[in-house]
Amino acid sequence: MRMIARAFVAPLLVTLAAGTAEAQAALKIAYVNPQALFQSAPGRAEAQAAYQREAEGYRTELTKMSDALTALVSDYQKNESKLLGPEKEKRQAVIQAREDSLRARQSELEQQANERQNQLMAPIMETVRKVLEDIRAEDGYAIILSSEPGSSPILAADKNLDITERVVARLKTLAAAKPATPAKPPGAPAAAPSGVTRPRPPGV
Repeated sequence: MRMIARAFVAPLLVTLAAGTAEAQAALKIAYVNPQALFQSAPGRAEAQAAYQREAEGYRTELTKMSDALTALVSDYQKNESKLLGPEKEKRQAVIQAREDSLRARQSELEQQANERQNQLMAPIMETVRKVLEDIRAEDGYAIILSSEPGSSPILAADKNLDITERVVARLKTLAAAKPATPAKPPGAPAAAPSGVTRPRPPGV
């Protein structure tokens, strides 16, 4: 789920004030660690658990399809020497069709996984966004920056400008007051696994 945090949290963490010229002149700035915010966001653990459960469903489906293809290829290879030209071509065509079907289904599940990921993360990221904006307004910050390790534009800064703990504390308070429950999947699990091998028979 680290990639989810990077994809959804980081874009939220540059908040610009639309205040007066005096406020802009003061340019009060703070920064936060988005990973820490994501880990503390209400509903994050539930969303991650739902994602993993649904991912297992997709893995099961693709594994069954892959196993069926493997058995078909094995049978073909075992009997290849006995097959006449037309029957051999027919078997090869069936195997190719099964392989194409598996590849298409994997691509479809990956797309559904991305959509489901967005669905699960949207309310969590909206909560983070709101807490950041509330604290920005309360404390009069003009800008709140992301200090994510490895991708932050901040090369050096006063540690007193780091308000990560303040935002995390607010998120934990929200989580304790009203635990978030992720939306149920719309009829299907999510998160397609990668790396399904598809053996090919000689000559296909």
